Amino acid sequence: MSELINNQTKAKQDKLKQLIKRLHEGEDFESVKADFAKTFGDVSTQEITELEQALVEEGLPVEEIQRLCDVHARVFGGSVSDIHSSDDISEEAGHPLQVLKAENARLETLIAEEIEPYLQQEGNQPLLMLRVGMDRIEEIKKHYARKEQLFFPYLEKKVITTPPQVMWGVDDEIREKINRCLAALSEVDMTVAKVKPLIEETIHQLKEMVFKENNILIPLLKDKLNLVNFIDIAAASDEVGYFLEKPKNTFSGEATEATEEEKTESGTVNFDAGALSPEEVNAMLNTLPLDLTYVDKDGYVRYFTQGKERIFDRPKTILGRHVNMCHPPASVHIVEKIVDNFKSGKKDHEDFWINMRGKMVLIRYFAVRNKAGAYLGTLEMTQDITNIKALEGEKRLMDDD
Repeated sequence: MSELINNQTKAKQDKLKQLIKRLHEGEDFESVKADFAKTFGDVSTQEITELEQALVEEGLPVEEIQRLCDVHARVFGGSVSDIHSSDDISEEAGHPLQVLKAENARLETLIAEEIEPYLQQEGNQPLLMLRVGMDRIEEIKKHYARKEQLFFPYLEKKVITTPPQVMWGVDDEIREKINRCLAALSEVDMTVAKVKPLIEETIHQLKEMVFKENNILIPLLKDKLNLVNFIDIAAASDEVGYFLEKPKNTFSGEATEATEEEKTESGTVNFDAGALSPEEVNAMLNTLPLDLTYVDKDGYVRYFTQGKERIFDRPKTILGRHVNMCHPPASVHIVEKIVDNFKSGKKDHEDFWINMRGKMVLIRYFAVRNKAGAYLGTLEMTQDITNIKALEGEKRLMDDD
């Protein structure tokens, strides 16, 4: 019986893959959609997830699936269901999944009330209102960052990697389109007619992402994550931020695992020169005026400091996450090259420096090796060197209190 079910699932998945491949090869969209309607009355979130994973395993690049992602949504639009009943989602106020859904509803309302009406008008006032509306829409970047930094790591731990990669790539496209809209709206002699196509393209992709999150991502998270996962996500969400409004309620539940405070500390950590208690080591590293992140030899994030002034977001949910999944798809190849050079022994360090929010930031990567020279992992050091770069002359005396 189980073999029959497996064969039926495989046959259905193969038909879905053929539809996507036909779209990829340029066949007329309406023709493919009609065949889809004949073959499938409904398709589940799990089947879409397995479909995308299978396409990657067959050699279709993630970038291609990302390019076709909007087409997927249009084909599956109105036909995506979940294999579980709706009461599987916690109804407690402030639940991370409900926060995602509430933000999506807020985005749709904003587009309908603060963007679309002014696209049908002309003049300085509609142009100003579009600028105000797009400024508010820009806050959706916090929604995407929370999704990428807090939710995706748990899917990756379940070896569900393709949907997060594809969605993150589309998020980056949306962020770039929003930036272009804001830049265009700031240009001299801009008119609604000139900027309208770009804004319409942007809000179309925003709406498509709402559909994908509500009908694909959220059911997937509901199915794969547990109570402790959602408690951790809720605890880390404030640091990343929300779209326009912070939830009035904080999600709470009884975790089954010990908290950090409940874990006992004993003994000392012995070094080549001296020994310190775990409390002293932790406090000392967090006192350093820079951020440290350690990635083990297999590419998984194992540790990062938590100083007072952190340059990049480092929510605790990235612990145990593969380093490739902590970066946008477009920059993963740089990360891989750095690590490959360290593993091969070709290099022991790599340095970068960037201007960010008025600061000069130095980013350094070091190969960590044992006494025998074997590669143990990679240490990332990020530091604001704005004041250091400006130093001149000498200073030999203390400042007066």
